Amino acid sequence: MDMERHDFQLKDLIEKIQSNDHRLVALQVPEGLKMQALEMMDAIESETSAKIVLAADPCYGACDLVHDKMKLMGVELVAHMGHSQMNIDSGMPTQFINVTYDGDPELTPVLPLLEQHRAMAQQRLQQQSKQVSLSDEEAQERFMDAVGRLAPLTDTKLGLVGSIQHLHLLPDFVERLEKVGYDVTIPIGGARLSFPGQVLGCNYSGDDASIGHYLFLGSGDFHPIGLVLHTGKPLAMLDPYTGDAEEMSLERIERILRQRFGLIMSCQEAHSFGILIGEKPGQMRRTLALRMKKLLEQYGKKGYLLALEHIGPDLIDFYPVDAFVNTACPRIAIDDAVRYRKPLITPFELEVALGEKQWEHGYQFDEIP
Repeated sequence: MDMERHDFQLKDLIEKIQSNDHRLVALQVPEGLKMQALEMMDAIESETSAKIVLAADPCYGACDLVHDKMKLMGVELVAHMGHSQMNIDSGMPTQFINVTYDGDPELTPVLPLLEQHRAMAQQRLQQQSKQVSLSDEEAQERFMDAVGRLAPLTDTKLGLVGSIQHLHLLPDFVERLEKVGYDVTIPIGGARLSFPGQVLGCNYSGDDASIGHYLFLGSGDFHPIGLVLHTGKPLAMLDPYTGDAEEMSLERIERILRQRFGLIMSCQEAHSFGILIGEKPGQMRRTLALRMKKLLEQYGKKGYLLALEHIGPDLIDFYPVDAFVNTACPRIAIDDAVRYRKPLITPFELEVALGEKQWEHGYQFDEIP
């Protein structure tokens, strides 16, 4: 990752610090930018009279905001780098700082994948039919199918999305893709998403039935895994850092779904559950946790509410319960499942284990709206 090609937009932050005569400012940066944090601190301190303290705890998104503890330290403003503002209030004055990357990858490497995926969407559109009665075994097999699990398609448009630092590329890529024959749409999501085409690890609300497949501009597989799990639609990835193109393998998604199936099955005989509540401002779903506790009680099972800011195996595995239900960041249960000795499932998966939700309706990705 070439940091010299990133634009860390500090000008507005520096002007705000100067105009308000802030004396102590906290800087919060995502994990991938931590190596540049000290350089940013130098740049801000050289232009202002403020002292900068780095909020050095892990930061994985705009839901993961510095909150009350910085007030106790006397911090007057939090500068949150590289994420977009969500519909949450951390209780601290916070300014979000954009980071953009000037990479401009060629379209050619990804075109063969897009053609394959459009053909898959067209075939799905042609073959979709009314719901038929399924046996238990057939319903469970559908649950683990990576494509076609959700609502029928109405079109086969290409959904163009990206991670936050590459969203400025989307308008130009719409033109390029339309020139080679694609009907392109940039999805607009709900209140948690600040920009058209933005995807988060916990929210894919821009998806709709007219989109048959996706192109993601970004690096890594964090966002693509969530998008395919949520939509059941093919997805190609074009990396602005390297110019490489690949697809989110449907085989990989099916492996994840089979893992989820196994965890659900293992929880059907569980009697006691730890229900995890995230303390981070953008992850706190207390109402959902209480609903899960009430649901367990209806089935004669025990649920214990456990509130944590950070969740990891060493912090929960020792509790004498049979399994855990995660209501904090939805990705904890999906991405880190193998790290835990006991089953760690989502609220939807608990409902399936209890028989409240049916296999044949397909896998439902846990989202924070």
